[in-house]
Amino acid sequence: MQQQKIIILDFGSQTTQLIARRLRELDTFCEILPYNKFPVGDPDVIGVILAGSPFSVYDPEAFKVDLNQFIGQLPVLGICYGAQYIAYNAGSREYGRQNLTTINMDCPLFKGFDENSQVWMSHGDTITEIPTGAQVAASTQQVKNAAYYIPSFNGGKPVFGVQFHPEVFHSVQGTLLLKNFVVDICGGRQDWSAANYIETTVRELRQQIGTDRVILGLSGGVDSSVCAVLLNRAIGSQLTCIFVDHGMLRKNEFTDVMHDYECLGLNVIGVDASEKFLSDLEGVTEPEKKRKIIGRDFIEVFNEQARKITDAKWLAQGTIYPDRIESLNITGKVIKSHHNVGGLPEEMNLSLCEPLKWLFKDEVRRVGRELGMPEHLITRHPFPGPGLAVRILGAITRDKVRKLQEADDIYIRGLREWGLYDKVWQAGVVLLSEVHSVGVMGDERTYENPVALRAVTSTDAMTADWAHLPYDFLAQVSTEIINKVKGVNRVCYDISSKPPSTIEWE
Repeated sequence: MQQQKIIILDFGSQTTQLIARRLRELDTFCEILPYNKFPVGDPDVIGVILAGSPFSVYDPEAFKVDLNQFIGQLPVLGICYGAQYIAYNAGSREYGRQNLTTINMDCPLFKGFDENSQVWMSHGDTITEIPTGAQVAASTQQVKNAAYYIPSFNGGKPVFGVQFHPEVFHSVQGTLLLKNFVVDICGGRQDWSAANYIETTVRELRQQIGTDRVILGLSGGVDSSVCAVLLNRAIGSQLTCIFVDHGMLRKNEFTDVMHDYECLGLNVIGVDASEKFLSDLEGVTEPEKKRKIIGRDFIEVFNEQARKITDAKWLAQGTIYPDRIESLNITGKVIKSHHNVGGLPEEMNLSLCEPLKWLFKDEVRRVGRELGMPEHLITRHPFPGPGLAVRILGAITRDKVRKLQEADDIYIRGLREWGLYDKVWQAGVVLLSEVHSVGVMGDERTYENPVALRAVTSTDAMTADWAHLPYDFLAQVSTEIINKVKGVNRVCYDISSKPPSTIEWE
């Protein structure tokens, strides 16, 4: 059966990824592509969305697409810049929450909409004259042409343009608008599900890999674990997993995760390389240098183990869709490097296998549940690849790692006991090892390290807000850390959001 998909053309908007997430929530497969990479002739495409852009359509640097590749041949929805690009006119500015004061109920895009539905405007240009053959679909108090539609472009498929952002939370009925476009207008079957994804991917993996051997580097996180179980279902004993302990995992994590993997029936080689990593990091304080040393050492340790599997042909990675989106922007320039995106070490001579490359994090978790994985593995918080190394400010020593592991264990265990763990996206403790604060224990003066607790709420880590944890919980955790972790005499709580702050301190 045809794998239907909506193509979202990216013109550089910060909310393009949100459009994709909303469509996936409607059980519809979609793909984000650069504005100039439309897959002409792809029979699986059932509709096209032109996303927003930071540019004005009149800006000399504005991204331009050849509409003749798809307009009239497929249903098209232009959002903000996309709508303006189709109309190609300019006018007054409008930002923030607005209400649609007039809605043309004959327009199928607005089927089921309430009167005065709230939408989110964010545009500098305004469409003052709609295209030939178009009708006004909706207006706000300030903008007459807030939305327009062409029922049949040159006798072909319809075209729709909206100057608001249906993908953002503030557009109250935005999901309904997208559903109207995807299901009613494009004919989407809404058959993109975890079960279907597993069935399709297992079949494709068997065809892709055949009887070859595959190596997978496990981290203990959600993505690599789901990737391993999915591959195991497809190729079984042809998969060998390697789990490297760099000495900066959470307390007892190496042992606990190895046990979980054995229970899942995975073939896993566990490597304790903590001495090598900690030795190579001795005296290093600069965060990026820490990351590079850990990355270099990981490749060395991994390669040493991988070379023992002489007949391996593939390297599997738990790359997910946001990794790929963030790694390259629409001009092809790297925005943010990811440890599992990019080229392979040439000496490995392996082909790359990425079973999760189309999934968002929440979809990875759904696939994990469908595969029958234990809930505590599926709901694990994201954890940085360098581990606690980027949560120790300054040089790393075994004693500092011990302090942080103990404090982190108290904090994470407390979140679980209070029923708070699943309410935050990510949590951890930061050791301010180069800072000392005066304290009193008994009748003794102390001069020891403070720690900072960090907990954030997020959907995909692109943005994050600090979690409003109960004061009673914070008080209990603070008391337990100070009483039980030798060398810590002060606990702080980080109330910064991203942006401007990052989730990790380093």
